[in-house]
Amino acid sequence: MRKVIFLDRDGVINKERGAYTFKITDFEINEGVVDFLKLAQEKGFEFIVITNQGGISKGIYNKNDVHLVHAHMLTQFKKEGITILEIYYCPHHSDVERCICRKPDSLLLEKAIARFEIDKAVSFMIGDSQRDIDAATKAGVKSFKIEPNTNLKQLKNYLF
Repeated sequence: MRKVIFLDRDGVINKERGAYTFKITDFEINEGVVDFLKLAQEKGFEFIVITNQGGISKGIYNKNDVHLVHAHMLTQFKKEGITILEIYYCPHHSDVERCICRKPDSLLLEKAIARFEIDKAVSFMIGDSQRDIDAATKAGVKSFKIEPNTNLKQLKNYLF
């Protein structure tokens, strides 16, 4: 079974700007993320991104915009020797439609856990909002709530 760190995207991996991040030019990896992921990878962790992308449902951007940003993110990580196992995103927004994949619901985590045979006892979620923590709790995964744009290197002593 795999041990995985589930990561929220905006505010954890990249800078939370207070607006939707759907353009590569607006995507900036937060300080400490690369170093933290390298260390975690050395300790045998793999990574899955779980992100709400409700701007799609609102018509602000489209799935292709999300795919381009994610491809850019994966390229940046690959240059650093970091592998992201998968990215799951919810395109819905509760102001427009109902779904069970948008955090705080746990469907995306549950799909990942089943698909990749993840050991929930040694895996965890890092998020910057209560909905991230609630989704992890519903899926039976430990979680760490951080302030948006926190340097993840600060977590290394708590996690390894």
